[in-house]
Amino acid sequence: MTSDTPLIQFFEGIPEEISNVSLRRNKSSGVRTVLMTFKELKSIERFNSFRKKFSNSLRLSDEEGVISVEPSSVKFIFSGPEGDDFERLDCEFEIPRDDHWERFMRFMNRYAEANDMAYSETQKTAASQAGAS
Repeated sequence: MTSDTPLIQFFEGIPEEISNVSLRRNKSSGVRTVLMTFKELKSIERFNSFRKKFSNSLRLSDEEGVISVEPSSVKFIFSGPEGDDFERLDCEFEIPRDDHWERFMRFMNRYAEANDMAYSETQKTAASQAGAS
């Protein structure tokens, strides 16, 4: 199933909304790492995940088709006085191939445009620049 509107899903039919995305590249290996942060998960609200098929991967779909990604790390972060308040989910995966990276970036540009997100680069502090010589 392709969608004109870019969608991100852990469970079929339950679109999720990214709160933040961090893109990194290992200077020595060239492997790119994506960290997606979700501050809300529709799939865990009202037990939605029990009523939908799990895709065994993170599905990114847009007008070009579907990208299936197997996360290398998924971390549920909880907070609150009892430590049981959902704070966020961090989902990390690697993209080693250039053609896959280009396709992922086309998806992200569409997703950002559809969801009023903006791209910005983080600036290195003077201390981190001095230590990186």
